[in-house]
Amino acid sequence: MEAQQGTDTTVAPAAVIVLAAGEGTRMKSSTPKMLHAIAGRSLLGHVLVAARSLDPELLAVVVRHERDRVAEHALGVDAGVLVVDQDEVPGTGRAVQCALAALDAKAHALALVHGVPDGEEGRGLGDGLEGPVVVTAGDTPLLDGGTLAQLLAAHVADGNAVTMLTTELADATGYGRVVRDASGDVARIVEHKDASADELGIREVNASIYVFDAGVLRRGLGTLGRDNAQGEVYLTDVVAAARAEGGVVRALLSDDPAVVEGVNDRVQLSVLRAELNRRILEDWMREGVTVVDPATTWVDVDVELARDVTLLPGTQLHGATVVAEGATVGPDTTLTDTEVGAGATVTRTHGTLAVLGAGTSVGPFAYLRPGTVLGAQGKIGTFVETKNAEIGEGSKIPHLSYVGDATIGDHTNVGAASVTVNYDGVHKHRTVIGSHARTGADNMFVAPVTVGDGAYTAAGSVIRRDVPAGALGVSGGQQRNIEGWVERRRPGTAAAQAAAAARATDPEAPPVGAQAQAQLADHSAAATADRPTPPAPGPDLESALDALRSARPTD
Repeated sequence: MEAQQGTDTTVAPAAVIVLAAGEGTRMKSSTPKMLHAIAGRSLLGHVLVAARSLDPELLAVVVRHERDRVAEHALGVDAGVLVVDQDEVPGTGRAVQCALAALDAKAHALALVHGVPDGEEGRGLGDGLEGPVVVTAGDTPLLDGGTLAQLLAAHVADGNAVTMLTTELADATGYGRVVRDASGDVARIVEHKDASADELGIREVNASIYVFDAGVLRRGLGTLGRDNAQGEVYLTDVVAAARAEGGVVRALLSDDPAVVEGVNDRVQLSVLRAELNRRILEDWMREGVTVVDPATTWVDVDVELARDVTLLPGTQLHGATVVAEGATVGPDTTLTDTEVGAGATVTRTHGTLAVLGAGTSVGPFAYLRPGTVLGAQGKIGTFVETKNAEIGEGSKIPHLSYVGDATIGDHTNVGAASVTVNYDGVHKHRTVIGSHARTGADNMFVAPVTVGDGAYTAAGSVIRRDVPAGALGVSGGQQRNIEGWVERRRPGTAAAQAAAAARATDPEAPPVGAQAQAQLADHSAAATADRPTPPAPGPDLESALDALRSARPTD
């Protein structure tokens, strides 16, 4: 049998067991291996989503290393999971033993609550789970629900005791080999370290993804020991036990090794990250999305893209980002959990938890912090930072501004280098600017403050009080020029020399006042006066220094 992705089945397993107890020492990380992420989900998260797609009656995750962190994460991904602790006995077989004991107890509890299955009074609770049980590793991020569904359907259709997923590798180093009998059924699985020379030549490997009949699994687990090179309890020994009691063990061969490939180190993590991203982009391109440079474009699994979206080089779309029809994102743009409206353009921008309306224009070099909402046809321009800001339809913040904790109405223009001064050191305050307002460049809006509809503010103003609708807000005194200030206060500088030269060659230059002329003369005299030669080091110098010290005024 060969596996094909996308196959569906109406068969629901009695349970799915996800093995997530390993330490993952080769990752060399303080983060548990199962929590390393690709394409917006942890390794474990990908597997839990695939497992839940089967609609199992029960879903269990076996944990041990960094138990609390992994358990909390699993429950965050799927609140319905049953967390099972593996004890100190090592091996996948022991992990499944622990899981099955917990699942049987859960099945008994559910039977007591809901009544004996099938309504057969006096039947008793039995051993626990009945029906197919899926077991999979928690570090296979490309495993999809379609592959699991096909494996489950084959198991049920053939009435197998065990059905396992396999694949063929050019280099099978480190993997358990699948040994078949003359009829093509699986005779046994041999771990790499326990394999003979002939068995090491087998290219078909165990993907560590199984469907067991619950009874077969329960009986097989009861026969397991630790007589092997690793001293572990191997789940693969259940296959031999099933064969020994006359059960049929078959393998479903997947022609796509990446689907069942696990992660053991950072190299494998990067390879699978790139492969999953390639597949995501390929799927979107087939749905009508233009990806100009797939090599530099990264899209998470939960991102949604409409047709005729264009992603330019250097674009990263994370989390639950949604991009509507005809929008263009990039180049060099990173959006997380952000909504981009139809026909919008977002250029060289970093945004998180923002909503951009249809036809909006953002960037380049914009920073959209959480709570940014930009109305249709609005603009957030170059070197603009926004946070918790509602910006109305058609309104523009073109450049060099910070707008935080603010509400701006429709069709308002905010002048360059404007700042909503929202923080007093203890509390955040809100700025409100109405519709059709025009604020001048280099304005400071000291919140809480309101600028009414249709109001104007003058350039360079610090707006501390409300500006009524239609009014002009102005702050600051009248400009005055102090003639000759540079030559008086900065004599000898290049600026002073340039000013003197300009005045000398400009017959219309205003004259320097009498006070300025006197100060200039004093500076010139001081500069040309004969200065005494300082004494050489020795008694004379010490005497001079003592005289200066004694002449200093005292408090």
